Amino acid sequence: MRVGVLRHLVIALALLPAIAAAEPISLKLSFFSSDRSVSYLGAVKPFVDAVNAEAKGLVKIEVSFSGVLGKDIAHQPQFVLDGTADIAFVAPGYTPDAFPDNTIVELPGLFRDMREATFTYTQLIAANALKGYKNFFVIGAYVPEPATIHGRVSIQSIDDLKNKRIRVNNPSEATALEKLGAIPVQMPINQIANALSSGNIDAAEVSKTALSDYGIIRVATHHFFLGTNGAPLALLMNRKRFEALPAAAQDIIRKYSGEWAAKRFNDIFLVSDEQVMEQLRSDPGRTLVFPSQQDLEVAHSAFASVIAEWAARSAHNKELLNLAEAAIVKLRKAE
Repeated sequence: MRVGVLRHLVIALALLPAIAAAEPISLKLSFFSSDRSVSYLGAVKPFVDAVNAEAKGLVKIEVSFSGVLGKDIAHQPQFVLDGTADIAFVAPGYTPDAFPDNTIVELPGLFRDMREATFTYTQLIAANALKGYKNFFVIGAYVPEPATIHGRVSIQSIDDLKNKRIRVNNPSEATALEKLGAIPVQMPINQIANALSSGNIDAAEVSKTALSDYGIIRVATHHFFLGTNGAPLALLMNRKRFEALPAAAQDIIRKYSGEWAAKRFNDIFLVSDEQVMEQLRSDPGRTLVFPSQQDLEVAHSAFASVIAEWAARSAHNKELLNLAEAAIVKLRKAE
């Protein structure tokens, strides 16, 4: 009897590795907004769906929405580093000290559109050219279209920006607006709607898709389409956690990262931006203003000075600018 029990015990112990192997490795992903936001649909969902489908039985990414793993947008990178989450969707502009080189993809007027900014950001990450990312595996690096200005007060020209309190995403946006006479107020994107409603700010710099994603469209009825700069976003994974995964799992995650992720983001956001623009145009209760040629010249002169001043601060900044400009040239030739 005892021999039989021992035999069964030995067999059970021998099967434990197989049983454990059958359970996929769970990866926690923190997302600070809802599963209906275009930020999720464009930057997170394509990656999660692709990895979960191909790595079935090996790894499984489980997304926690609406800040369940941590609500503070600025703390998302730290949540990845301390193990609260394995992966997180982050807005690096809220923590400029942690990502000091991200200024290169925030500079006003440097990029013509979202495609140029997103693929340049992606290529700089791949080349390990940007400080702040050594403890992360970067799944996706994205930059929405250059932000435009939306608020509850009429803005008909650059002159109307003077002394207006305008929300910005990052210090680069703040510098650009200061040169145009505005008073920049750095603020997380999920606080904009309330700040506009309460009168704490007059307007906000955001992309078209963000107007819809974060409820800003409900309170902002005046729209001044002066493009300034983009607000970078990234999908980051703890590098140690990534490197501890089986090689096959790492290969699958790599496959759906980088330029693969950038392309999906770009395609989905382009459609979303067009839909939001059509919604704005079809609403007679809104005022849409496009800057005059004179205003564009004033703005571009101010933006050029922002870029020149930043590049002049160090040889490293100048090198980054050269790398970005070289990437832009290649992207334009490939069109």
